[in-house]
Amino acid sequence: MNHPKPFTLKNSLPQDLPASIVVFLVALPLCLGIALASGAPLFSGIIAGIIGGIIVGAWSGSPLGVSGPAAGLAVIVFTAIQDLGSYQVFLVAVVLAGIFQFLLGVLRAGIIGYYFPTSVIKGMLAGIGLIIILKQIPHATGYDADYEGNIAFANPDGYNTFSELQHMLGFISPGAIAITLISLFILILWEQPFIKKMRMTKWIQGPLVAVVAGILLNQFFQGTELFSLRSDQIVSIPVAESFNGFINLFTVPDFRALANPQIYIIAITLAVVASLETLLCVEATDKLDPYKRITPTNRELRAQGFGNVISGLIGGLPITQVIVRSSANIQSGALTKGSAIYHGILLFVCAVSIPSILNMIPLASLAAILFVVGYKLSKPVLYRQMWKEGYAQFIPFMVTIIGILVTDLLVGIALGMGVAVFYILYKNYKIPYFVRHSDGSPIHIELAEDVTFLNKATILQTLNHLPNDSKVIIDAHRSVHIDHDVRELIEDFRTNAQYRNITLEVIGLEVQKPLPNPKADFIERIAPNTRTTKESMAGPVN
Repeated sequence: MNHPKPFTLKNSLPQDLPASIVVFLVALPLCLGIALASGAPLFSGIIAGIIGGIIVGAWSGSPLGVSGPAAGLAVIVFTAIQDLGSYQVFLVAVVLAGIFQFLLGVLRAGIIGYYFPTSVIKGMLAGIGLIIILKQIPHATGYDADYEGNIAFANPDGYNTFSELQHMLGFISPGAIAITLISLFILILWEQPFIKKMRMTKWIQGPLVAVVAGILLNQFFQGTELFSLRSDQIVSIPVAESFNGFINLFTVPDFRALANPQIYIIAITLAVVASLETLLCVEATDKLDPYKRITPTNRELRAQGFGNVISGLIGGLPITQVIVRSSANIQSGALTKGSAIYHGILLFVCAVSIPSILNMIPLASLAAILFVVGYKLSKPVLYRQMWKEGYAQFIPFMVTIIGILVTDLLVGIALGMGVAVFYILYKNYKIPYFVRHSDGSPIHIELAEDVTFLNKATILQTLNHLPNDSKVIIDAHRSVHIDHDVRELIEDFRTNAQYRNITLEVIGLEVQKPLPNPKADFIERIAPNTRTTKESMAGPVN
């Protein structure tokens, strides 16, 4: 039997390079938009994208994850810059946050990522998909007051995700709508089987064709009053007139701020939030991976930490692994982390050599690309699948989606987690034991493997309703752990059964080992002969 060869950067180049172009096109406006929302220099977003692609991508063990500046940190960054007084001082906090993240990886804190239920992760992906679509509709129609990459419910212009859709109707741009529709037509056409069979489509991705078409249409519309695009409707990357001008776009941290205690509070906040967002994205990306590879989460935290140190040292925003770029990477057919690395190289090369061409890309074309990304994350078939899996899966899934839509990513996930934990506890509460009984035979109560204090009320109610003058068997031979409260309850029932003429037999409870008492074990280790010594000193008791 011939086994497929493992993917390498070399043998996956035909898939990774075209995918990296798509990720680059998606990442470029997001890097700029998040920098704008963060109150940071625009080029700081590009720096973070470059470092997230090249440095983090090379060191990370995630096969398909893409890292860069995250919208979830924009509010924290904006507030921190205002509080600290300058961007140079804030960069010190980014460097420290990277060190803290690296230490979290060394301490193996990455295991936290494995404790998120599948229903919540799928809800996160679907919620992000809907957010992408809703947030891109204004850009597709020509209203660009909201920054690219925003996933929060409230928008900077005073409207929210839903009220923005009504407000944008007063700012419709025929040119933007035309570019969006033509770009969408190209993207849908590129998904058709007869197009995919063409050899050229393996290298020339639909999003690249859509962007080129958008640039050409934008040039064609120039000079026409109705269809011409405004400057805020196209990409706007800083352009340096010389090499020295390009070098000046980088910023170095002011390490004199290390004496400021507030720096450390902000750094810890950035490290914790960035690590949590990264671990969530890692879990979601692994779910989307068609080959179901598992990312080493501790290594990911170390890679993110190292990336943030480098980003902070040269003027970049804080970095996390990000789901929009990662999902675009997967949907574009990437096979290895080579795609993430190549997208970082493209960001660097294009920022140095052809920024003027990048500044011709209409945001409407990029909106069309993100529409397709959002739809693939939130397909109707996903909702049907989750419904079929039952309420315990569907309700946390929907709560996560709604929470993300009306709050933000982390709050939505927290709400979904709360509901998922409730269902776990409820299930545990409902099934602490099984009862078997037929006429003339004893009532057989078989306890579950794990019986906690949450089951106390249910067991108590059952025991109180047992008929007098009956024979009862409480069977604990399958139980791995029975909480002290439940053990005490059974012992109390043993006494009560005598007064109700109930013949009680308890199986397996007496052979279970009691839970360890750390304090008693410690005393026993350091002074095993303490009791004997004290008794001998006291003398015999008369």
